[in-house]
Amino acid sequence: MAQDEAGAATRYVAMVAGIAAVGGALFGYDTGVISGAILYIARDFPMDAGEQGLVVSAVTLGALVGAVGAGALADRLGRRLTNVAAGLIFVFASLVSALAIGMETLVAGRFLVGCGIGLTSVAAPMYIAEAAPARLRGTLVSVFQLAVTIGILVAYLVDEALAAAGSWRWMLGVAALPGALLAVGMLPLPESPRWLAKVGRDAEARAVLGQLRGDGHVEDELGEIKQDLARERSGSWARLLDADVRPALLVGIGLAVFQQITGINAVIYYAPQIFQSAGFESDVVALAATIGIGVVNVLATLIAIWLVDRAGRRPLLIAGVLGMVAALAVLGIAFRDTSQGAEGGLGSITVLCLGAYIVSFAFSLGPIVWLMISEIYPYTVRAPAIAVSTAANWAANFLVSLTFPILRIRIGSSATFLIYATLGVLTLLFILTRVPETKGKTLEEIGRSWHS
Repeated sequence: MAQDEAGAATRYVAMVAGIAAVGGALFGYDTGVISGAILYIARDFPMDAGEQGLVVSAVTLGALVGAVGAGALADRLGRRLTNVAAGLIFVFASLVSALAIGMETLVAGRFLVGCGIGLTSVAAPMYIAEAAPARLRGTLVSVFQLAVTIGILVAYLVDEALAAAGSWRWMLGVAALPGALLAVGMLPLPESPRWLAKVGRDAEARAVLGQLRGDGHVEDELGEIKQDLARERSGSWARLLDADVRPALLVGIGLAVFQQITGINAVIYYAPQIFQSAGFESDVVALAATIGIGVVNVLATLIAIWLVDRAGRRPLLIAGVLGMVAALAVLGIAFRDTSQGAEGGLGSITVLCLGAYIVSFAFSLGPIVWLMISEIYPYTVRAPAIAVSTAANWAANFLVSLTFPILRIRIGSSATFLIYATLGVLTLLFILTRVPETKGKTLEEIGRSWHS
């Protein structure tokens, strides 16, 4: 009977994580769809490289704003309702983008889409991490990143399907449907037991833990949560500057920034244009190659889900960053001579290197950064600390997405990729010297470890 209850609880928490991860799919779709849509937006709204960068990066600026506000909302309203709010924003913003009458409206719509992404990129991993048992936390939070990659792949498929008609408005508007699914799907789910305990709703926290665990250790876990809450001081923003929080905050912000400045969203946002510069002149062919990258991204993320609670976080990070650096270095060297084109071998090298780069990212920095920033902080500062880390991630994302088209024009693709490779080396040094292993530890144990 106990095993049956535990199995039912495991299935239930997996379902909870799956619904919350719809936010990840929206995150992926709305960041990936612009890579194809921009090819056709530029024909209706002529723009230079800087304006193109603004259209693409507006979503990241909105995500920065959304992430900053998400910490306060998640503490005030709870993790569940913050995700509901994100879903409603997605619906509205997607329709605004699809109905844009000019550059200003389009940028505004993309900015609002980013606000929804910022909310869900904080609240969804936090919600999943606080709902999941320690033994499954890495796997279940990594489902969020899997959903991101699936969303990116679906965006590429939609782009390719609508490419013949150049229907960029439909490309952007489709996201309203999963936005509604996120909002409606989150409504019947339970609130985070840790948030319930924090606001003094102990009976509800106990009941939710019973649903999520299905074993006889509910009182033990609730007691540990309450002890942790009693031990910590108030989780204000000023508390982030305390000496016992700063080491964790350094790790969280560092991982969030390095995830972006190693170039991932330059590839996600501009993949069709990268393929075109490598000699694939047709929009349709470039989009087809981009779909291949999206498929690889999804499949490689499954590696992380399989290994993250087995091998641990650090080994995957180290292996993945090494692979990214190697792929970027080869790509940078290959692009020194763009005259060879697709038929001369540059196209094949580009496909192979971008594929290797995406594989390496997808089992390392992709899922593990979101996992670690959802688990490394002491509980009472978790919401503001995750918000700061996520905001740093989106600030770096904004910088990369805005500057990539400008860098390609001014210093060339070769130098741009070699810069990302150099930043990858710095990322590896940061992981080796600063990032701890958190596999198998409860959130309370991780939070207390920074005190020692």
